[in-house]
Amino acid sequence: MSGHNKWSTIKRKKGAIDAKRSKVFSRINKEITVAVKEGGPDPDGNPRLRLAIANAKGASMPKDNITRAINKGADKDAANYLETSYEGYAPNGIAVFVDCTTDNIQRTVSNIRSYFNKFGGNLGTNGSLAFLFDRKGVFTIPKAGINMDEFEMEIIDAGAEDIQLEDDTITITTAMEDFGAMLKKLESMKIETENAELQRIPRTTVKVDKEAARKVMRLLDLFEDDDDVTNVFHNMELTDEIMEDLE
Repeated sequence: MSGHNKWSTIKRKKGAIDAKRSKVFSRINKEITVAVKEGGPDPDGNPRLRLAIANAKGASMPKDNITRAINKGADKDAANYLETSYEGYAPNGIAVFVDCTTDNIQRTVSNIRSYFNKFGGNLGTNGSLAFLFDRKGVFTIPKAGINMDEFEMEIIDAGAEDIQLEDDTITITTAMEDFGAMLKKLESMKIETENAELQRIPRTTVKVDKEAARKVMRLLDLFEDDDDVTNVFHNMELTDEIMEDLE
């Protein structure tokens, strides 16, 4: 499990460095809108909305913003979003998955293709890279007030495959099919998540030098800056040396 644990750490550190609050809020707003349209505005009867609200709170989104997003999703005239993903190769054979939520599929696919082309990569067909990644549930929660010995015993029974403690944050990884069960378990324990989502974890990673890493990271940043993009996953191995250089 060590490979994807390192990936989770890298993703979290990069998020802390690069993420702009307005971008994060925009993504959460879309998720709330999709959740409301899919299952209604009552979080008690809508698990997806309940999760979106929990992630909003974890990102310190103000309560008023959350309420507005729910009301917007309940508006029959609100935009209809389509969730889709794209996969392709960045330079040096780095596999990239791009998850999107969009109200204009033509615009989104055109942008994604242009980003790949700009940096010498190529957009592939859906499903072509599935064998390189596993879908896992990843939960981050604050450690404060948690007895780790008791906590670990309970969540292992709920399907935790791996538990990592870093600084004041606990990261739990589950199989995709155990995502819902873990969410319910944490709710029953009155534990609020900082973030909970399905991630694409690379089965193996590809080593690159600093110059290649810089080029790939510029491409990944282009994806991250696109308003339609909700998540970007890749299988590039980022050593501590490269991470320090990129910072």
